[in-house]
Amino acid sequence: MRFLLLPLLVLLATAPSRTDTMTLEPRLLTEWKSVYGRVEAKETVPARARIGGVVVELSVSEGDLVTAGQRIAVVQDDKLAFQIAAFDAQLDALRAQLSTAETELSRGQALVERGVATVQRVDQLRTSVDQLRGQIASTEAARDVIIQQGAEGDVLAPGDGRVLDVPVTRGAVVLAGESVASIGGGGFFLRLAIPERHASSLREGADIRIAASGSETAGEIAKLYPTIENGRVVADVEVEGLDTEFVNARVLVELPVGERMALLVPQNAVVTRSGIDFVTVLAGGETKDRAVVLGDAVTLDEADFIEVLTGLRSGETVLVP
Repeated sequence: MRFLLLPLLVLLATAPSRTDTMTLEPRLLTEWKSVYGRVEAKETVPARARIGGVVVELSVSEGDLVTAGQRIAVVQDDKLAFQIAAFDAQLDALRAQLSTAETELSRGQALVERGVATVQRVDQLRTSVDQLRGQIASTEAARDVIIQQGAEGDVLAPGDGRVLDVPVTRGAVVLAGESVASIGGGGFFLRLAIPERHASSLREGADIRIAASGSETAGEIAKLYPTIENGRVVADVEVEGLDTEFVNARVLVELPVGERMALLVPQNAVVTRSGIDFVTVLAGGETKDRAVVLGDAVTLDEADFIEVLTGLRSGETVLVP
C-alpha cells in the first residue's frame, strides 16, 4: 500500500496550481493630499440687541437649538418707562386743554347765532381746537415710538440653528447693536485651508475622502474662494451625514491634487518571504520570483491592488494565484 501511494503523492506535489496572468500596464492614479478641515456652520448670524440697556432675561446657552423669531433674551432700558410717563402727562394736559377749547368753541358758535360774537372769533377758537388735536396726535405717535423701543428689547433669533456663542450674562449692560448670541444655521460644512501650490489642481465638484470616527466617507468641494489668505486657498466641502456635535472640530480630509501613472498588481500576487516582497513573473516560458518595493494599497473597480515602485516593468506578465 505504501509503495502504491508514493507515486500519487509525488504527482500531487508536482501538479501546478490554478493561476491567472495579467500584463502590467501603467494606470492613472489620483494624487491625494491630507489636510485638516473644520466643521463650521454655513450661516453664522449674530442675534443683536436693538436697544441699549440691561439684560434682564437670558433663556439660551451654548449648544441650544432655536427657531427663527424665538425670544432668546430681553434687554430693558429704565429710561423708556420715564419717557412714557412724561408723554402720558403731556397727553392728559393736552386733552384737558382740548376739552376747554371745545367748550369755548361751542359757546362761541352759540353766541354767533345770537349775533353777540363775531365769526372771526369762532374761527380762532376752531383753529385752537384743531391745533390741540394735532398736538395730541403727535404726542401719541411719539409715545408709540417709545413703546415700540421697549418692545424691541426682545432679542429674537434671526433663524433656525444652534447657539454657538453667548458673550453676555444676565445683568450685563449692552449697547444697541451689540451681539447677545451667535446662531449657526443653514446646515454645516467642512472648511479647508489648502496650500496655494495646489490651487491650480482644485476644482469645484471634485470628490474628496473624509476620515472621521474610524470610518471613511465622501464629499465634494462646493466652493473655492478666490482670495488666498496666508498662502492658503479656502474651500468649502459638502458632506452628507457630517458629525456636527462639535462645531470647529478638526477632521482629516484627503483631496485630489493631481494625477500620475503607476504600475499596479493584485494584492494576492505579492508573497513575503524573510521580510522581502516577491512577485512571480512569466518570462521566456519560465516563472521567476522578482523582488519588488511596494507602495500604497489602491482600490480600483472594487478590486484591491498594490503599487509597485521598483522591480517590475511595463509589459511584463505577472502570475496571479
